[in-house]
Amino acid sequence: MTVSTKPHLLTADGLKRLTEELNYLRTTGREAVADRLHNAFQDGQDDDFVENAELEAARNELSFLEGRIQELEEILSNYQIISEENGPHDSVRVGDWVTVVEEGVDEEEKYHLVGPAEADPAGGRISNESPLGKALLGAKVGAVVRVNAPNGLLKFRIAKIE
Repeated sequence: MTVSTKPHLLTADGLKRLTEELNYLRTTGREAVADRLHNAFQDGQDDDFVENAELEAARNELSFLEGRIQELEEILSNYQIISEENGPHDSVRVGDWVTVVEEGVDEEEKYHLVGPAEADPAGGRISNESPLGKALLGAKVGAVVRVNAPNGLLKFRIAKIE
């Protein structure tokens, strides 16, 4: 396995959120999975079934939890805080909030441009490495950016940069 030397871009808020998640998973998360495994194993003792679905599900949950812990440890061992300067600037940078309007749609959409480790499109945080994120980087208010999406070419006008 090759270790990435490129630092993970994080906002100060993202660093706090990921650190809290890691601490939670290392303590409460592991305890909950250990209890589930213990209970599933005890229940399985009384079963004549060779396979115990609950035990298998608990093992899968443990595997997922440990994988997420490992992922967070890797991110938090090599990160760079995104500068969140409040000074005026006229083009989109990582860390900015960008308000866009999709061509043919009247409604504005607001996104926080963050590094991939923090991306959560449903929560309004898009990665600078995503197609829309890449298109927005360096663009100015009023510019129209084009994004190749699965359902075709989408055009977004930048309405505001914060």
